[in-house]
Amino acid sequence: MTTRARTHAVVITLVALALVTAVRVEAQFGQRGFGRGFLNTHRASSEDFDGRFTFCRVMFSSDFRGDGADWSVDYPRADINLSIRLAELTKTPISRYSSGNPKNLLVRLTDPELFGCPFIMMTEVGAASFSAEEAAQLRVYLDKGGFLWADDFWGSYAWDWWVGQLRKALPADEYPIVDITPDHPLFRALFDVKETPQIPSISFWAGSGGGTSERGEDSAVVHTRGIFDRHGHIMVLMTHNTDLGDSFEREADDPQYFYRMSVRGYAFGINALLYAMTH
Repeated sequence: MTTRARTHAVVITLVALALVTAVRVEAQFGQRGFGRGFLNTHRASSEDFDGRFTFCRVMFSSDFRGDGADWSVDYPRADINLSIRLAELTKTPISRYSSGNPKNLLVRLTDPELFGCPFIMMTEVGAASFSAEEAAQLRVYLDKGGFLWADDFWGSYAWDWWVGQLRKALPADEYPIVDITPDHPLFRALFDVKETPQIPSISFWAGSGGGTSERGEDSAVVHTRGIFDRHGHIMVLMTHNTDLGDSFEREADDPQYFYRMSVRGYAFGINALLYAMTH
């Protein structure tokens, strides 16, 4: 084994040990009290931003002609869990509520609070629908240095639909979409990630006996793509044919899913957040 390979193995082992310890502690006191219900919703306000990292999720309209669910998939546990792991595995200061829980804010693209978000997350974008006003403000946010991560959409139809919506904000002649390969600094922001993992939803994984491609042959290959700003930095990250959000949300639901999906998912997710905040 080469020195680089040994280093990579040690890093992934340390990630796993850190996460295992945290999950075991969590299990002793009961799984985090964040179910799929929306009892913890918090619409962003100007008072929420204090200079620390804050997770912002975009609420958007869905179109039945698209392919996918809506903005709330993986919410709120993915947002909270990824923020907790970011605090545990890095020195990043996390903005918290008075209860001590990380802030997990909801924002619409038309909200002025959008510009307080260090990054924004969108899931199930294969059915997203942008108004002209939303598209215009998204472009302003990104041109001012914002960062969008779009995740959890599967197959060629969902990709084409999403690109059609994104092009309302970022025209193709000005903002080409390019593949982001593993030699890009994103993959080494903290952890040495060899590739973007294909993470299926836990229900698909369990129901298919361990399968990972939710659309069969049409989603067999994970695509990591991006749009870059004028300085050559990623401002839109798109992880297609994978559901990294489920690796955060479902970390404590099944030990095997955790070991196979969450460890790799967190390595990529934390890299993405660190890159977004430093470029």
